[in-house]
This record gives sequence, structure tokens and C-alpha cells, in this order.
Amino acid sequence: MDLDRASVPQLREWETALNQDYAAIKAAGLNLDMTRGRPSIDQLQLSNALDGVLQGQFKDDAGTETRNYSGADLIDGIPTAKALFAPVLGVKPDEILIGGNSSLTLMYQAVQFGHLHGVAGSPAWNQGGEVKFLAPVPGYDRHFTVCEHFGIKLIPVAMNDDGPDMDQVEALVKADPQIKGIWCVPRFSNPSGIVYSDAVVERFAQLGKIASAGFRIFWDNAYAVHTLSDDAPQLANLFELSRKYGTEDSVYVFGSTSKITFASAGVAFLAASPANLKLIKHHLSFSMISPDKVNQLRHVKFIGNLDNLHALMSKHAALLQPRFAAVLTRLQALKTLGSWTEPKGGYFISFDTRPGLAKTIVKLAAEAGVKLTPAGATYPYGNDPQDCNIRLAPSVPSVSEIEKATDVFVTCVKLASVRQEIAKRV
Repeated sequence: MDLDRASVPQLREWETALNQDYAAIKAAGLNLDMTRGRPSIDQLQLSNALDGVLQGQFKDDAGTETRNYSGADLIDGIPTAKALFAPVLGVKPDEILIGGNSSLTLMYQAVQFGHLHGVAGSPAWNQGGEVKFLAPVPGYDRHFTVCEHFGIKLIPVAMNDDGPDMDQVEALVKADPQIKGIWCVPRFSNPSGIVYSDAVVERFAQLGKIASAGFRIFWDNAYAVHTLSDDAPQLANLFELSRKYGTEDSVYVFGSTSKITFASAGVAFLAASPANLKLIKHHLSFSMISPDKVNQLRHVKFIGNLDNLHALMSKHAALLQPRFAAVLTRLQALKTLGSWTEPKGGYFISFDTRPGLAKTIVKLAAEAGVKLTPAGATYPYGNDPQDCNIRLAPSVPSVSEIEKATDVFVTCVKLASVRQEIAKRV
């Protein structure tokens, strides 16, 4: 379907046929959901052995009674959990904090502490005027809403094929001392699936040299081990590079088992410099006595070691690969009507329509029984200036359901595109 070369009569003929297809889809009464990147039930069942794995043995290797309160020395998690998950983030066990079930909670707390109380080496962000964060786009909506909740201004930054536009990032950070952070999903970015290149990561490691006091990189490595293929690109170790440049204090690295074991009952982790961890633990001590050490021990016993972790993730990949393939195969019908990413890992496919069509397509899909992430969600304040980006999340439905949902999506893209082109011509 080449809209640019088609005559108006051809366009109207296509529109008539697509209207008929769309009416038939609506009559089918579909109810499919591709809104969020959640694990499927099949994936969750891979970790069912978590239930009962402790077999009544609640002490860790150090003899800690995990069912009870603990002292301040364990507010950052049990040592065996640190030893297991530190390599996932590429850090040492004494550089990681093991928290509750959500890395988003840790990110929220890190922003809250910085905004209200300050970070290591810097007073509260909110004492010097309007606080700002950089937001590579398209990006993760929940990152954006954390800042919006605190009244922190989000400044969009363009994403290239190898990561954020670092020329733009560096220029902004140099020019404005009120920029106190940047959000990143560096491996299999949400929603594009991009992996930051080694060169980009090295430039990130040097931001602490040019940024204002208190600047922090929020490095949300949510998909550190979530590959879909064996040739998935690796991610350079930001924390290691930051040590090279003496900028460790500028880096927060986050992760979790939310898409490894149980999404609502996993463990989250934060890697940071000793100065950062000391202050974060101090702030945490006012709101908690200890994390859920029993769940941490469950994960240690269930996963055991990195080899077992990678074996588990291979099983996840085997379930996700056909779902992604079902979407990508059907998107080939839209070659002249949009562009999309073909990620090697993560949970999303990013689709760009012709400018001005994303909201219309999402609305058409919803009316046809397929729920998609709201158009604009991948931009701060829901404002996609081109109204073109749509995040597709194929993890939850079955393969057959994804095939149906993507067929609906393809029809909606075609119909909206033809209607737009007709409107331009008449």
C-alpha cells in the first residue's frame, strides 16, 4: 500500500475495503489487552517452586532468623541476596542494597530523598529553584510520573539507535545547574528495545564531571538478563566506568526480579557508591525496620546462582520469542506506513506511525476490542509532539491472541493512514 503514489479514487477504494474489514473485526467482539509489559501466566509458573522452597528453614547461611526484625546492619538486605544479585548489576556485594518487591519503589524513594533531603555531597534539590530531570524519549511512563508527582520538570532528550543523544545531554547538563538527574533504561530500553552503545555508556560515566552538585543518573537496568536471542548485545558496565572517572557518586543502578520470578513478589536492588548507600540507608531507617528477609531468602534458595538464573531466563525467552515473532511478522504489512524496532530483549516493540496518527490508531483499536498503551504515554506529560509513537507489549496474551490483536492493529494503522491521506488531498 503506497499512499503517496495512489490516486484519490484508489485511496477511496482502499478506505471502503478497510472499513468493511474494520466492521467485521468490531462484530467479532474481541477483548484483548497489550497495554503493559507484564509476564504471562506461563512465565509466572516457571517460578512456582518459590512457594515452599524454604521447607521451614528460615535461617540464612549466617544464621540470621529471617522471620524476625533485624538490626540496622540488615536494613539493606541479607548478605546471600547481595552476593547473588550484585553480579546482575555488575557491582560488588557491598555496593548493593536489596529492598522490597519493586525497583520503582526504590527509584521513587531515591528521588524523594534527593528532592527533600539532598544526596551525598549536596543539599536538597528543592532548595535552589525549579528542579529538572532529563527524559530520553520515547521512554518509560512510570519514570515520568515519579517526577511529575514531585513537581520536577521533565526535559525530553532525543534517542538515537545507540542511546540518548549525548551531545544534547551534555550540553543541557553543562548549561543548567538545576538539572539533577536523568532517567535511563540502558538495556532493551522501554519501549524501543535499544541497548546503549559502549561509547554512550562511557560518556554517561563522565557526566558527573560536568554536572552540578547532586546530579544523579537513574540507571534502571530492568532488563539486564532479559534477552530474547543469543546474539543480544551486551551493556557496558556503567558503575565500573564511573570508578575509572571518579564519578561513582553520580550513579544509581536499579534492578529487580519482577520479570524473573513473581512480578508482585520479587526482590528489588539498588547499587550505589558507599557514600550514597550510607545516606540512603539512613533515610530508610526512619520508615522501616527491615526488608522482607524471608522473601529474599526464598529467592536465594530458588535461584541459587547465576547459571541457574540464566537458565531460568532462557525459559522465559522461549515463551516470549514466538509472541514477539507474531507481532513482527504481521508488521511487515505496514512497511510504507510506519517504522518499528526489532528488539533482542526486553518486553516491548516501539512503533512509529505517520505523524499525527497515534491517538487515532489507539482509539480505533480500542473500539475494535484491542487495548493498547495510551498514545503519548512514552513522552513526559503524555505529550508526543509528533503524535506517532505507540508501545506494543506482546508478553501477556497467547500467541493466537497476539496474532489476532496485531491483525487488528495493522488494519487500524492502514485505515487511519488512508483516511489521513484522503483528508490531505480533498
